[in-house]
Amino acid sequence: MTRILVALMLLLLASTGSADSHADDRVFKNLDVFDLEWALDPQISPDGRQILYTRLSLDIMKDRPVTHIWSIDTDGGNHRPVLSGTASYSSVEWSPDGSRIAYVTNAEERGAELFVRWMDTGQTALLSNLPKSPGSITWSPDGKHLAFQMFVEDKPASLASPPPKPEGAEWAAPVKVIDKYPYRRDGPGYLDVGFTHIFVIPADGGAPRQLTSGDHDHGGTLSWSPDSSTIVFSANRGDRIEDPYESDIWSVAVATGEMTQLTDNNGPDTSPQYSPDGKSIAYLGVVDKGMGYHNAHVYLLDVESGETRNLTPDLDRSVNEVRFASASNRMYIRYADRGQQKVALLTTSGRMNDIVTDLGSAGFGRPYASGSFSVAPNGTVAYTRGTPTAPAEVGVIGRSGKPETLTALNDDFFAQRTLGTVEEVTWQSSVGDYEIQGWLVKPPNFDPEKQYPLILEIHGGPFAAYGPHFSPEIQLFAAAGNLVLYTNPRGSTSYGYDFANEIHLNYPGQDYDDLISGVDAVIAMGNVDEDRLYVTGGSGGGVLSAWIVGKTDRFAAAAVQKPVINWMSLALTTDGAAYFVKYWFDQMPWDDYEAYWRRSPLSLVGNVTTPTMLITGENDFRTPIPESEQYYQALKLRGVDTALVRVPERSHTLVARPSHLIAKVDNILGWFAKYPGDEKD
Repeated sequence: MTRILVALMLLLLASTGSADSHADDRVFKNLDVFDLEWALDPQISPDGRQILYTRLSLDIMKDRPVTHIWSIDTDGGNHRPVLSGTASYSSVEWSPDGSRIAYVTNAEERGAELFVRWMDTGQTALLSNLPKSPGSITWSPDGKHLAFQMFVEDKPASLASPPPKPEGAEWAAPVKVIDKYPYRRDGPGYLDVGFTHIFVIPADGGAPRQLTSGDHDHGGTLSWSPDSSTIVFSANRGDRIEDPYESDIWSVAVATGEMTQLTDNNGPDTSPQYSPDGKSIAYLGVVDKGMGYHNAHVYLLDVESGETRNLTPDLDRSVNEVRFASASNRMYIRYADRGQQKVALLTTSGRMNDIVTDLGSAGFGRPYASGSFSVAPNGTVAYTRGTPTAPAEVGVIGRSGKPETLTALNDDFFAQRTLGTVEEVTWQSSVGDYEIQGWLVKPPNFDPEKQYPLILEIHGGPFAAYGPHFSPEIQLFAAAGNLVLYTNPRGSTSYGYDFANEIHLNYPGQDYDDLISGVDAVIAMGNVDEDRLYVTGGSGGGVLSAWIVGKTDRFAAAAVQKPVINWMSLALTTDGAAYFVKYWFDQMPWDDYEAYWRRSPLSLVGNVTTPTMLITGENDFRTPIPESEQYYQALKLRGVDTALVRVPERSHTLVARPSHLIAKVDNILGWFAKYPGDEKD
């Protein structure tokens, strides 16, 4: 009954798309997002026979993602729940001998705590009683300890002590003094005073012990030495404001807490991993050239000599993850190529061979390139395997090298639905010698004899990439009777260093031309009603959406999501101020106002005639809502049709709960439906 009432409410709130699509009960609908499931974070057992994975579903009553842990054998048998119920479970890690798993849950309503489960009996034990959530859970090779990272609060700053208030008096809350940077982040909000440190705790229970100290954050990926005596990690122990991108590899002795700096590179060194023989450490490193984008390469550090060498100097892609195989001369890496995440086997001599080429996206919003994998000592790879028309499932590649999909979490649902087809398209940009890649989604039951509206959907970042991945948002746009084009213009990652840095100190710039060229290319294919062109995008895509309507009036309507409108105001209110002013501009905003203004969509607002809606989270600290409010009021003052949609409780990540996704898509489609094209001069 509740679901029926919700459906009726949403039907009253949003009526968009073509009559044909709504008449088809098999078309993907907004409430259908609650029926989807994703397989995430597959962790293969040390013997290579069993995979534990996080099964994500969306609770329609609580309007939240819920994660449970399921198990499946690598031959596809014994698919069953391991940790389920009303709570969520995450961060599963196998013990080295495969007899136990560690995980994090708030199942006992104590907050997130660390648990251990014995796999043969199913017995579980609460290991911790922590004030904050643990992260980066890692077993010691001897199985005796677990390492983790946790935020440790410090005493907040104070300039004065308030006088004592009379007994029973009701005074205002005390003031808060801020003297640290950064002082707020998108998502967490205003930050507590303190730092992230590394702890160890006995795997059989006991008190946690803090290993690192000082006014610096320590953590990221944690890796134990084979003899369980040392942990390596990444930290920025320099000036956090002057070097927001800097970090180095450090080690800490488990017995004494003595810390040693292992690298001293100008740029971030992250994700260290000990080799099985303990003689070397692989890590990801960037040589900071002051550019907007840098490729991360795989480096190998000789533990005895301290010498390092780049194993991927000729790979013009950024490596996102590295982990050793069972042998110390081989490792597995994850990187993105043309919008698709891949897993490759890399030798210490620099030879590389792709193993997985269809890593599936883990997001339930837009089609960003992502995914995860794990490897057993026998070389069997478990990974999130996806397609453009279905969420990620558990995939496996054994010695045969043939990929197999083990789960079918959504087959029953998709047997009842007709989705839009996803086709790769490429075109030549009108500016520069660049081929641009994109994907065209056709509406369900596409009729090649008809013309359809076209929605141009632009990714954020801007240093990011879309790919051939399932996206509920894109499918809902298509289900409403639209062609949808999403693409990777210059500035996108996974196409190389030069392609990404085409927008260095020039964003927005010729990425605009790449996008408009894509629209023209799709129009040339036929089936597009040129009077019904629409544009939308979030964050970096919001910047470009606002830039587009300032440059052309050919779109019937626009929906600008969480944009930067004025780089001058953004630079001093965003949580990423230190990064943006250092890497995206030549000078501080007060020293070169013109450069900031020249790249601001607000500078073009006098040209805008396109009806433009704005949608932003009220707690967005990345592109704060005053950016959208500036544009909204400017458009109102100019007499341009506009609306401002504020999303309560939301940060820059607009789609954190299923209802947010539904509201976002329905309001965008509702706005587009107001402007069917015949009203345009």
